[in-house]
Amino acid sequence: MSRQTIRRALISVSDKAGLIAFARTLRKHKIEIISTGGTLKALKEAGVPAISVENVTGFPEMLDGRVKTLHPKIHGGLLFLRHKKSHQKQAKAHGIKPIDLVVVNLYPFEAATSKGNLGMEEAIEFIDIGGPSMLRSAAKNYQSVTVITDPADYARVEAELETLRGSVSDDLRFALSQKVFERTAAYDAVISQYLAKHRKKTEEENAALPSQFVFHFKKVQDLRYGENPHQKAAFYAAGQASAAWSQLHGKELSFNNLMDVEATLDVLAEFRAPAACVIKHNNPCGIAQDIQVLTAAEKAIEGDPLSAFGGIVGLNRSCDRQTAEKILEKLNFFEVLVAPSFKAGALKVLKARKNLRLIAVNRFGNEAGYDVKFLRSGVLVQEKDQPIKDHLAEFRKKLQCVTKARVSENELEDLIFAYQCAKVVKSNAIVLTQGKSTVGIGAGQMSRVDSVNIACQKAGYQTEGAMLGSDAFFPMPDSIEIAAARKIKAIIQPGGSIRDADVIAACNKAGIAMVFTGERHFKH
Repeated sequence: MSRQTIRRALISVSDKAGLIAFARTLRKHKIEIISTGGTLKALKEAGVPAISVENVTGFPEMLDGRVKTLHPKIHGGLLFLRHKKSHQKQAKAHGIKPIDLVVVNLYPFEAATSKGNLGMEEAIEFIDIGGPSMLRSAAKNYQSVTVITDPADYARVEAELETLRGSVSDDLRFALSQKVFERTAAYDAVISQYLAKHRKKTEEENAALPSQFVFHFKKVQDLRYGENPHQKAAFYAAGQASAAWSQLHGKELSFNNLMDVEATLDVLAEFRAPAACVIKHNNPCGIAQDIQVLTAAEKAIEGDPLSAFGGIVGLNRSCDRQTAEKILEKLNFFEVLVAPSFKAGALKVLKARKNLRLIAVNRFGNEAGYDVKFLRSGVLVQEKDQPIKDHLAEFRKKLQCVTKARVSENELEDLIFAYQCAKVVKSNAIVLTQGKSTVGIGAGQMSRVDSVNIACQKAGYQTEGAMLGSDAFFPMPDSIEIAAARKIKAIIQPGGSIRDADVIAACNKAGIAMVFTGERHFKH
């Protein structure tokens, strides 16, 4: 195993966890330490010998600390190739000594800006310049320089210093080098995203997606496995943002649980009034809205109690004890309960079920504003299909009743609810509702006719007088003929088929009212 002896180290860290113990290990191996600012002060207070960067460069810190390590005696000491005679000669001529170890973690830009209370000028001061420069110089010259940007790696370096008598192996240096570029890329991505949010854009730029899509995902936790036990999986949060939820109780969330939690948030984001849903295999099998969230939960479960078994229940209001007891009464087994918060009484009842996961939601919206799907050769990026409730006034203005049969104001409200439900069901989506509750859902079929048949089968006798919502237009009248046979009262759909006239004629023949929305909502 090849190795590189460490004689000189430069340490400049914001996160001082484990710093003193690590520095003492370096001194034990007679490694000279160069340091800056707060790090130098911390080392000296702990009795660890160190010299200042100023003593090396012969130049004081300046411009409020903006310039201190950007100097040839620092970067030359990191970058010069030890085996190259011309580099050796130049280094000697300019009094440049090698630096064999760099320990730098960056100004906490992510943490400082994530709270949202910093002005732009303050935020800019948290952009590290010298830190990334030293990290990149050291990482580029990994053949000679060991570089640490994560305190978790102190132990790895310490172990090799002990076993290799003051040296570090090629393999570890290379691994730590790769980790540096991973870290600096993520750091720059967070800054780029922050500045993009605050930049005034031209009309053309606002209308377009970015020319480069830069995003930072940080691992939050490893999962037991993916969709299936043979697949590895982990959860990554976007940037510095925490997850949209926190787990209060129950066993570890699985990959499939997290997919269903995300689907739950999509459904609940559609409704301002108290609402509940049951999600199974990434699709809602019941959705309901009511003036009381307890009643909404009860109706959501009743929408398809057979499918609800083993699913996820979601509420967009706090869960109290009565609601918790009603859910437990109506549903013998379910995996997860999602709500903005849980009252003490509800927690007491729900925690009696050891494995039931309880998830408190801190936000329903998609802050990034994008949907991203990874392909083999790249990513597909689109704007998030925002909840209808967020543009309800504009949505209502586009509604057009195209049949002889008309709808009352109350019926129109029920149709809008049916359409909101269809929007969050996998395409081809057909949803049947009675009032503000789903009674039959047909999802993810290759044929819209099949989706209609499945929804009607689920609804049973409740198709009579029901509202039907469709996420996309009907290409021909066959689905309308099924709806007529099942005595469905009204239909809401986008319109836009070349055979709209035939579909409208079929509705007129059956006495079914039909409303066009003018906007499609596929969900794949």
